[in-house]
Amino acid sequence: MKIIVDAMGGDNAPQAIVEGALDAHRLYGMDIVLVGRAAEVLRAVEACGETTLPAGVEIKDASEVVEICDDPATAFKVKKDSSLTVGMNMLKAGEGDAFVSAGSTGALLSGATLLVKRIRGIRRAAMGPVIPTFGGKAVLCDCGANAECTAEYLLQFAYLGSYYAKRVLGLEQPRVALLNIGAEAEKGDALRHEAHALLREAGEAGRIHFIGNIEAGDAMLGGADVIVADGFAGNVMLKSVEGTAKFLMKELKGVFYSSTKTKLGALLVKKEMAGMKKLLDPSEVGGTPFLGISKPVLKAHGSSDARAICNAVLRAMEYAESGFIADVEANVDAMKVDRGAEKVQAPS
Repeated sequence: MKIIVDAMGGDNAPQAIVEGALDAHRLYGMDIVLVGRAAEVLRAVEACGETTLPAGVEIKDASEVVEICDDPATAFKVKKDSSLTVGMNMLKAGEGDAFVSAGSTGALLSGATLLVKRIRGIRRAAMGPVIPTFGGKAVLCDCGANAECTAEYLLQFAYLGSYYAKRVLGLEQPRVALLNIGAEAEKGDALRHEAHALLREAGEAGRIHFIGNIEAGDAMLGGADVIVADGFAGNVMLKSVEGTAKFLMKELKGVFYSSTKTKLGALLVKKEMAGMKKLLDPSEVGGTPFLGISKPVLKAHGSSDARAICNAVLRAMEYAESGFIADVEANVDAMKVDRGAEKVQAPS
């Protein structure tokens, strides 16, 4: 297994990226290609205590860097020798099994769509992060790649999330729900109504296990294994979850350190609190795949540290080995909607 890593993408590049990739290589044994300005990448390797490149690690020189201020739609075309563009061209050419970057989400999605390409028949790629819920986990699909959607997009997100939950989370029959402002079928706008009808039809045909609409609060309580959303609503939910988690951890810390008595209590539950903190830490997830792209492309958080990158590389290996892409390719015909029957207009 060979993972291509964008060494220049992210707020802490290249040092944190290189350190995390080397940690993943040492811990999990996959080969690594570090793509970026060779001299800078090599200095980062040396700063990690390596006098030479470890066996199974190589550097691919790329002279340019996609910056956050670059136009995400065209950056990979304008900067053809950027670490992002070079890395994805390597993936496209079969010179690696997956690509990981903490760089610009928009540029990465554009490059993945136009260079690596979507799976034939998939209308839009979606981001599918795994979020913690009460008693388990859930796939949120989409969480920001597509702010405007059609009912067909949401139907395909349901399939993508369901196959991902089966292959990566190990769920035999993942429960699929449509994120909405109420559980009743008639709730929501025209898009949600049409998407609900398509999802219900797919559920009745036995292709997915559709359980209806779900509100965000019930989703966090473990009400579904796959949460289907347009990218706007999904991103709002994801950021709300992350912000709430940070708020609660700060409040709990304040409670535990408010007196001698509570400090003693903190010592008694220290191990359990560490487990809760780990559950809510985005760095533990590491990276989120673009579901629907023909080869594994994963996005790590822009502020990723070495631990987050290490976990992102591990997620890339797991995703590449999961068989998810083959599942989608084999079943894509069932995921299409008759274009003449679709009533929701596609975004301009």
